[in-house]
Amino acid sequence: MARPITDKDRQAVKRLHAKGTSRNDIARAIKRSPSTVSKIANAFDPPLTFDRAPQVEAATAVRKADLAARRTAFAEALQDAAERELGKMQAPTLYWEWGGKDHTYAQKLADEPTAADRRSIMSIIATAVDRSLKLVPPKDDAGAESRSVIGDLMAGLARNYIERHGGPPPEHQEPEAAADDDDD
Repeated sequence: MARPITDKDRQAVKRLHAKGTSRNDIARAIKRSPSTVSKIANAFDPPLTFDRAPQVEAATAVRKADLAARRTAFAEALQDAAERELGKMQAPTLYWEWGGKDHTYAQKLADEPTAADRRSIMSIIATAVDRSLKLVPPKDDAGAESRSVIGDLMAGLARNYIERHGGPPPEHQEPEAAADDDDD
């Protein structure tokens, strides 16, 4: 049989509620079930409520702000990764192999990565930049000119090509134009 509710229980619930104690904490403090605490609270005129909406709303706002800060930090880390990878595009690269019947080791230091490796690096860069922009989309500043990350990347690649080859890349000819040149 359930223990009867006493005036001591009622006073404890009222006192602890006034301090802002939650229903479950009050139940633990007076060694009663949470439903008994609710019954006691509802018996008061006016009834005591354990509405935590303001605290939940504040906690939710804090959590959203924390997540936004974490997304920003992660987006910055992705941008950093893209920039590190961009540095590898023109860096000397060590290629090695191990094998053969004598299990020999051979290595070669190339001036820059192979075309296939540069494609892989570009893919890594594009993925990192794309994900960072999805995490923290750029804000449009009215009247301020902004350059895209891809535009900066392309300009850097063009500068690198000019430095290595002494001039801009040759103009691309459409296949039809090349076929017309052969007819002359």
